[in-house]
Amino acid sequence: MKGKATRGATVAFGDFGLKALEPGWITQRQIEASRVALTRLMKREGKVWIRIFPSKPVTKKPAETRMGSGKGVPEFWVAVVKPGTIMFELGGISKPVAAEAMKLASHKLPIKVRMVTRPTYEAKE
Repeated sequence: MKGKATRGATVAFGDFGLKALEPGWITQRQIEASRVALTRLMKREGKVWIRIFPSKPVTKKPAETRMGSGKGVPEFWVAVVKPGTIMFELGGISKPVAAEAMKLASHKLPIKVRMVTRPTYEAKE
């Protein structure tokens, strides 16, 4: 996972985004746990966009198996994330609520993240 993200590195759909600061694998369970944390705090107001998808299978051989005899079966799926990737976006909510929601979601992820806002974002009264 060399380099920085060139695609998916800007907030495109919502007003706020959760940006990855380091490379890593995000499992489907971690993505779902973050989504649940976001929607619970937002009380189903606004909208959540998930910008990453677990498309890489991670395989594993059974315990006490001899060497050889091919590759193991897919154990789980991961999304490969580079620094700069926007992983989640939020829209239709205030900035303090978004900041608290992003903080809760970040605790569910194995990498460092930062909340970013859309460059053209203006706070609604």
